[in-house]
Amino acid sequence: MKAKSFKYWITQDLHEQFGIRRIYDLVLLSEWLSATNEISKEEIEQLELLRIGLNKNAEFWNEEELKMKFIGPLIEFVKIDSDSFRTFYDRPIRITVNEILLSGTLDMVIATGFQVPKKPFFCVHEYKQESKRDGDPKGQLLAEMIALQAINLPDENPVYGCYVLDRNWFFVVLKGHEYAVSNALDASQEDVFIIFKMLKKVKEYIIEIIKKDS
Repeated sequence: MKAKSFKYWITQDLHEQFGIRRIYDLVLLSEWLSATNEISKEEIEQLELLRIGLNKNAEFWNEEELKMKFIGPLIEFVKIDSDSFRTFYDRPIRITVNEILLSGTLDMVIATGFQVPKKPFFCVHEYKQESKRDGDPKGQLLAEMIALQAINLPDENPVYGCYVLDRNWFFVVLKGHEYAVSNALDASQEDVFIIFKMLKKVKEYIIEIIKKDS
């Protein structure tokens, strides 16, 4: 059996090994990008503080500073955690798909469970300064999403994810063997409000999936 860590996957290899393909008109992604969740005055003020901090410091922050000073606070500000699911950080995962062992550590995943992640729905990958990244961050995220999808089988619900390069966020939806990727959303500009709405929408999607499955 072959074994390959998430960090070594590139998009082309995933297409060849797992039969996935990119499409450019996936309704699920379009709907997600069009999220209309309300943002309160308090949330707007807090997001503006985070945005200004990112705009001033993104080129200077290292990987851990970007994670701790912007990405983590933004995600936690969405208040995703509930009695049924929550955010987990730096969690290892191993699963065999098509006789290939996929393994690695997820930067962040939203899943059921309170101590150990069980059923995963959404993951965030990368946290690296754009000028210093290595490998294929989209491919690495897709490898993680393929693993999450396999954990959920025979569930036919989509898997959601995003990867972060410096100030740019790219959102991804994987449904079966098809996936779609958004254009870059610049979190140091007005796009931060779109990103926040999409993260809020993820929580709604997860609640809907859990209700449907139960």
